[in-house]
Amino acid sequence: MESIVGKFIDGGPVFTVTILLAFFVIIALFVWGILKMEHQAKVILLMKHIGWFAVAWGFLGRTFGLIKAFDMVAAHGELTPRLLSDGLKMALVDPLFGIFVFVVARLGIIVLVALAKKSVLEQLKNE
Repeated sequence: MESIVGKFIDGGPVFTVTILLAFFVIIALFVWGILKMEHQAKVILLMKHIGWFAVAWGFLGRTFGLIKAFDMVAAHGELTPRLLSDGLKMALVDPLFGIFVFVVARLGIIVLVALAKKSVLEQLKNE
């Protein structure tokens, strides 16, 4: 568990915490969409937007990580793995976490759409 938290911190707290908050919002929206079927269209739209935000924010973190890595090399005048490691960790962790949140959002959307179609089919059968 410590390695996951360590990797989380390696991504830069500003970016990873924001993506984590987006993840929690997506989970909450998914639960709300299941409980309140009448708001499903709004929930699905919000989940799509927040999922794309997580990806974009992760790649923004990647850009800052690469800039940080190159700044470290420029400041020291030599290229060593140790100098690059912090920036490259940030450049890899943030997009990965953003993509994970995006995939979770998409899976939630698939479930909500499937439930909505099932509900519509049941209504048609009852008529």
